Amino acid sequence: MKKCSHSAHETLTELNITPLLDLAFVLLVIFIITTIPPVEDKDLKLPVAAKNQKDPPRKAKYISFQSDGSLFLDRTEVKLDELLGKLISLRTDDPDLNVIVRGDAKTKYKNIRAVLDICQQANLVKVDLATEVLK
Repeated sequence: MKKCSHSAHETLTELNITPLLDLAFVLLVIFIITTIPPVEDKDLKLPVAAKNQKDPPRKAKYISFQSDGSLFLDRTEVKLDELLGKLISLRTDDPDLNVIVRGDAKTKYKNIRAVLDICQQANLVKVDLATEVLK
């Protein structure tokens, strides 16, 4: 039996660098494409925007709930039953009505929740809860 010939061993030991060159050229092309500097824009003089005076912020309406159960719309005392009608009339006069609900710290949460439910029934979009910052 004949062992492997000498010529067969030579072909196995040669290194084929064609795939390595292909990879090097692909990487070179990718490097060239990604490092091309951006084209410089022409100098333009852009128009200047005029300063518009901002509209003054609309005054918010305050709903205050005292710890004794009394309810105020701004500084006018109202009953919980009357609050929905007053808020609807205020919203029809000013569709962008902003309401801030303030409650005493000792007020029960169910009273604040009732006021928030009335605000939702009146379709008020901007309703905030007032809090104090801890020092």
